[in-house]
Amino acid sequence: MRIIKSSTFYFVIVAVLMVLFPVGGFSAWTWEAGIRWFYLFIIATFIAALLTPLSMILAKKIGAMDYPGPRKIHSKTMPRLGGLAVYAAFIFTVIRSYQFSPKIVGIIIGGTIIFILGVADDIRGLTARVRLFWQFVAALIVVFCGLQISFTLQMPFGDIFSYTLSIIWLVGITNAFNFMDGIDGLALSMGAVCSLLFLGIAWNSSQHMVAFLSAAMAGGCIGLLKTNWQPAKIFLGDGGSTFIGFILGCLALAGSWATDNPMVALSTPILILGIPIFDMIYTTISRIKNGKIKNLKEWLEYTSTDHFHHRLMNLGFGVKSTVGFIFLLNICLGLSAWTMRYTNSTLGTIFLLLQAVLVFILVVMLMLIGRKLTGDRDKRKIFP
Repeated sequence: MRIIKSSTFYFVIVAVLMVLFPVGGFSAWTWEAGIRWFYLFIIATFIAALLTPLSMILAKKIGAMDYPGPRKIHSKTMPRLGGLAVYAAFIFTVIRSYQFSPKIVGIIIGGTIIFILGVADDIRGLTARVRLFWQFVAALIVVFCGLQISFTLQMPFGDIFSYTLSIIWLVGITNAFNFMDGIDGLALSMGAVCSLLFLGIAWNSSQHMVAFLSAAMAGGCIGLLKTNWQPAKIFLGDGGSTFIGFILGCLALAGSWATDNPMVALSTPILILGIPIFDMIYTTISRIKNGKIKNLKEWLEYTSTDHFHHRLMNLGFGVKSTVGFIFLLNICLGLSAWTMRYTNSTLGTIFLLLQAVLVFILVVMLMLIGRKLTGDRDKRKIFP
């Protein structure tokens, strides 16, 4: 009954917004007032909230369920199709913005492939080889539609080098974000704050396409967050977490983060997405050194409780406080990225990057303490 009431409420809200769609209405006013992003954010938020109850029902019918296990924090069976609400909200909002450049078409097609791939993995399970192949295909589509790392174009074989790095970036961020989806509310909170940081920088520099995409993603994440917050009623699933990671990776490639300073242009998206990047690199090195993974297949399939959020919980943090801690850390890194754009000196940029490095050193210290408290008996394999 509660699900039906919630669905009805959001349906009414979306219906009201639909009435405001015609030319000359609220939609046009937001554009004239310079807050078009806010309109798209609202649309995405309420569409995601509206579709959440339907996603829960559909998950049960198609078998997209997450069952309790020794490496799972939850103790009851949960629907894991929340990503459908985020995906639908994002796609509808992007289409609603009437921006159909080749880059956006590539993002829609690539994102759809990633989402379908993740849902298929949630329902029946896919091999690492299949997942990696289709992630590569999705990234390749986006790159050939015009999204790529641009600073490498001045190097020998610049185009090939740019395409290769861009594909590695997209596949890496997609999986890094998926690795972070381990506790209630974490992936959606990070998706929202990273999108909002991209939104703020893009809108402030008149990059409307990037701002619209960021607003759609932020709204989709926030619309689902209420039912994914602890205690969660629905999980994102791999379809949702990989889709969010893929779109964030695309936003990083789509933006022009600095016109005359390559260091700032490169550092801005890395800082904003710094936590999932750091978590992926740290856990990968740790697992390789400890002999837990030996190849790419094992890297994609290996699951454990050795991620940053798990280590914080080992220190005594609750789920909500863990999400809050990482959320604030993400904002700190994002503010460094934002401030960097207004630093006219190379020395100031270096200091901001050094500050970020010091933050991650503190994070490493926390992870090492958290590892020690897990009671790992093999002291010889403790990683720094």
